[in-house]
Amino acid sequence: METSIAAAGVILAEKILITGAGGQLGRELLRAAPEDFHCVGLTRAELDIGDAAAVTELIGREQPAAVINAAAYTAVDRAEDDSEAAHRINADGAGNLARACQANGARLLHVSTDFVFDGTASTPYKPEDPTAPLGTYGRSKLAGEEQVLAAAPRSLIMRTGWVYSAYGANFVKTMLRLMSERDSLGVVTDQVGTPTWAQGLAQSLWQATRQPALAGIYHWSDAGVCSWYDFALAIAEEGEACGLLAGQPAINPIPASDYPTPAARPSFSVLDKSASWRDLELKGIHWRVQLRAMLQDLKEL
Repeated sequence: METSIAAAGVILAEKILITGAGGQLGRELLRAAPEDFHCVGLTRAELDIGDAAAVTELIGREQPAAVINAAAYTAVDRAEDDSEAAHRINADGAGNLARACQANGARLLHVSTDFVFDGTASTPYKPEDPTAPLGTYGRSKLAGEEQVLAAAPRSLIMRTGWVYSAYGANFVKTMLRLMSERDSLGVVTDQVGTPTWAQGLAQSLWQATRQPALAGIYHWSDAGVCSWYDFALAIAEEGEACGLLAGQPAINPIPASDYPTPAARPSFSVLDKSASWRDLELKGIHWRVQLRAMLQDLKEL
């Protein structure tokens, strides 16, 4: 997948590689790609970041100015029984990219997760707060952060959470399907965070790409706070308003203990985005506004 390829006779723009280009964030990154960059999107089939030799060869050949790593093992529950695969992509894959970028003078922008925290806080997590992941997925992502910063200190890590878009599988699309099939749903009310439209996350990463001096750990999600139950209520209301749902089912709040999963989730995963809003010169947009825009996007697509 390529966008913004310079025409013959024109000075080539900076080349940016995007890994995980077939996923929901990768597709939004390509869709939002600035015209003054030469963007090359690489799907999992085109680049397995867990293959160190393949990563080294590709980055050495392509010589990008920067790499945005949107590739990840994100099956949180399956990771509990598949820790080797999760670690291969989330930890070693991130490290492979960092070492290849460092060797070739490229900058790495790496996407991480709110799951590096244990959810025991009562105020939004700052980038410098202590980490304590609860499960395999979070541990593999934290190990990836550590490999990235050790191998390529000028890298930028962007933590996020509750990501959704019109592409791929995610909570919003799952809720829309279930709401169209059922008269009532039970949704967890004692896990709190902030939804993140992948389009907004993509825009933050492109803004960070334009600022090569920025390095270290940053946080990004939309503004505001909600539980999964609140999020589901909003999906029902906004889904009906834009015509994606014929009506609203009854949505009942349930405790997480009534919906056990193989992997523990942090009960509080709100991220402090103040440094990102300041350094990237971007305004936080409330998650409900972003949800409404994404649903309209989904309807149009």
